[in-house]
Amino acid sequence: MALNKVIILGRITNDLEVRQTPSGLAVLSFTVAVDAGKDKPAYFIDCVAWKNNAQFINTYFGKGRLIAIEGKLSTRTWEDKQGNKRKVTEVIVDSASFTGERSQTNGNAPQSDFNNEGSNFTSDITQTANKGNSDALSDFEEVISDDGIPF
Repeated sequence: MALNKVIILGRITNDLEVRQTPSGLAVLSFTVAVDAGKDKPAYFIDCVAWKNNAQFINTYFGKGRLIAIEGKLSTRTWEDKQGNKRKVTEVIVDSASFTGERSQTNGNAPQSDFNNEGSNFTSDITQTANKGNSDALSDFEEVISDDGIPF
């Protein structure tokens, strides 16, 4: 039995730009910095998102933004222009999620947490809020402190 699953939480280190493959598929390559702990340097993890995941991340995230990613490790090799063999290990993104951190740079980002599984990434709460119906959101209360949480 084999298992290839990666879950990371970190900050995007570069500006995002979706590119297109010759066949028209959207692809987004970016790096996520993950804290390694006290007095240790961060890990910098290369990530690649395809299709809807690429569009989702490009739309709702940006450089410096905290992101949660699920995916799998992939290693690829190629030969550069000088004929040197190159190898890279990267995370192929299966899903990306908000972390609860409020956006400082992108006013279009929804403030609620939800998970994008690569298909439809709209939420009922976001759609209602965008329509200007604040009554539908009146049942929600912003939690400032986690003192009462037992874990």
